[in-house]
Amino acid sequence: MKDLLRAADLTGDDLTLLLRLAAGFQTAPESAPDLLAHRIVPMYFAKPSTRTRLSTAAAVTRLGGTPVSVGPDELQLRRGETIPDTARVMGSYAAAIVIRTFSDTDVADLAAAAPVPVVNALTDGHHPLQAVADLLTVQEHFGHLRGHRIAYVGDGGNVARSLMEAAAIAGMDVTLATPPGYAPPDEAVAFAAAQADRSGGAVTLTNEPIEAVKNASVVYTDVWVSMGDPDDQREGRVRALAPYRVDERLMGHARDDAVFMHCLPAHRGQEVSAEVIDGERSLVFRQAANRLPATQAVLSALLTERLEGRR
Repeated sequence: MKDLLRAADLTGDDLTLLLRLAAGFQTAPESAPDLLAHRIVPMYFAKPSTRTRLSTAAAVTRLGGTPVSVGPDELQLRRGETIPDTARVMGSYAAAIVIRTFSDTDVADLAAAAPVPVVNALTDGHHPLQAVADLLTVQEHFGHLRGHRIAYVGDGGNVARSLMEAAAIAGMDVTLATPPGYAPPDEAVAFAAAQADRSGGAVTLTNEPIEAVKNASVVYTDVWVSMGDPDDQREGRVRALAPYRVDERLMGHARDDAVFMHCLPAHRGQEVSAEVIDGERSLVFRQAANRLPATQAVLSALLTERLEGRR
């Protein structure tokens, strides 16, 4: 497996390996200081970023490399150079390429042409790095993944899709509560359900938030309006998602030891109440911190060719 473009690219063994590596980097952050020695990793960001940009830069540095952050106005893409040409050139200088952009097709084209590993650092359809960090956080908190249920409440966008796919591969139960028309794509649900059948997990979709969080160990949500959503859809999205706000009332239907997670940035009073995200049950900042060892694990595994991927 050369690239990580989707959580669905990973096998169960791949995910187990990444979580083991990430846990190792948690306790020994600089345990592979020469993996990227004297090499660079370009980080292309067409979308704003806080956690992804900084965690990736830190991960590359801890592995001995130099992160180079570039945006759309700093390359020749805006002047007509093709993605394949850009990929080949960047790959001749770099050990790996990290890209955060809008189109999954653009990322796939970059990976197909690049001679080095490409990591999807978020697209409109996927956020695999977040999913790895999320499962690392659940494992860290509860000690294991199997037997726990994640309830995702809100918009079934890129974060929800990657979380659903990774949790299903890991053998967890995952329930998504979304308004009609806001569920992940049918093919993603079908993939996750098939993986859950093999791994001993379960995937459930519902329109009822309370139903979703019953017996859940983790209650998870994301913003209602994402980067790239048209402005003229904002009001309609907020109206449709308002019943899916995570507050103390909704958390009261989950397990007594349930925790709250959010990929951040968050809008208090919109998708989550301040009482929940700033309360004792919130893991959001531990979750954010875990983006760093998770990214180290992904880069390490790809650069040492230790991921099988789906053939």
